[in-house]
Amino acid sequence: MTLQNVARTLKTAKGRCPSTLSSNPYQHIPAFISQLLATSKPFNDSTLSDLNPATFHDILANPDLKASKCFHFFDFVLKNQSLVPFKPDLQAHLTLIGRLLQARLFRNAEALFKSVSVDENFRYPFLDIASAVENCCFEPKIMTKIFNSMLKVYSDNGKFGEVLKVFDYMKNKGIMIDERTCTVHLHALNGADELESLLDFFNQMVESGLEISVYSLTVVVDGLCRNGEMKKGREIVEEMAARGVTANVITFNTLIDSCAKRWEFDELDSVLSLMEKQGVKFNADTYKFLINGYTSYGKIEEAERLAGEMHDKGLRVDTYFYNLMINGYCKLGSIESVLLLFDTMNNRNVKPNADTYWPLISWYFKVGEMEGAMKCVNEMQKKGLELDKVMYDMLIDRFCRNGMVDEAFDLHIEMERKGFHADIPLCDQMGKLFCEINQTEKGKMLLNIMIKRGVSPKKVSFVSAIS
Repeated sequence: MTLQNVARTLKTAKGRCPSTLSSNPYQHIPAFISQLLATSKPFNDSTLSDLNPATFHDILANPDLKASKCFHFFDFVLKNQSLVPFKPDLQAHLTLIGRLLQARLFRNAEALFKSVSVDENFRYPFLDIASAVENCCFEPKIMTKIFNSMLKVYSDNGKFGEVLKVFDYMKNKGIMIDERTCTVHLHALNGADELESLLDFFNQMVESGLEISVYSLTVVVDGLCRNGEMKKGREIVEEMAARGVTANVITFNTLIDSCAKRWEFDELDSVLSLMEKQGVKFNADTYKFLINGYTSYGKIEEAERLAGEMHDKGLRVDTYFYNLMINGYCKLGSIESVLLLFDTMNNRNVKPNADTYWPLISWYFKVGEMEGAMKCVNEMQKKGLELDKVMYDMLIDRFCRNGMVDEAFDLHIEMERKGFHADIPLCDQMGKLFCEINQTEKGKMLLNIMIKRGVSPKKVSFVSAIS
């Protein structure tokens, strides 16, 4: 069936009396549209030239066509505008949007709404769209979905001023506002670092009588914390608790993480007190944020106390937490505490990794205790923990600085076998030391190793000394 026949069928069907109408006057249209979309043959001008706005609207509203099929037909018409004598108007867009939303095809509906509300070439002002929606006489449920979809599309595309227009319009017209859609907009404002707008919109949500969720509250708290306003974030949590909205552990963790990273320990104490008052329990992330903050500040004993509390509550204290505490104690030079933590890890079956040993090795280097450093290195290797290039380079450098060039050379050979190459300055350092103690044979061996991996002799400073 051609589009001309489709138009004639629709026109004839509309002109008949109800008693003479067939039970399905649109019965040929679905098959025609399917055939039209499925064909791979090019179309000529006459194929779509009989299509007019009224017929197009009737096709989009046809109950025998699935909303998804209408969407593809609409897209087909848009892509073949040179063959169609008109441009789909706002009513056509809204008719299809309504059907898509009813069919829960939200992504397609939002894409279509974006074309008439955001895209530069075919954009209508919000009030024109709102008026057209009302003229389409949608049932209340669909109208609600359309306006909430508008709010989301404007928000997703950064049209924050238009979002406020939609929100106010819905509030004034008594159209139900979806709090989850508002949460999406709060996320968008937070992502755009629009803190003032974020707070203003949240206040409008509260004042409009919306039932605020903990998710919206958490987004607002996160926005404040990102801007260093932890105290204000805590105060909003207290205010919303009085309105019946209780913060959850994620909300509190947002405050705790921000306070701990900024070493705002007085405010942190206030947050922890409020958390206890509201009966919200710590989770593993809470402890992680606290231990991170305390160790970075040097409050290692407090961090260790929290790790013990985690263990007592049945929460696994993993290697990462112990590494933080070991690193902190090493910075303070409290090696006895470090060794006790190693014992604790062993007793609790927590396996160390290279990052566990390295702060202790670095401390031994710093104080010149090479024997202690090598003892840690040997223990690492016995546990199957491999050294990386950075570790090898540091070990070689420290051996050289302490005049232990033979030990440095042995490490260099081991390093090469594992596919790592020491930096040229380190090799130069070893070569000079060999020359100073008249071990020119080892100096030549070192030079050969360097040349084999492509280092030019001109870049080696000890060449003349061994010639």
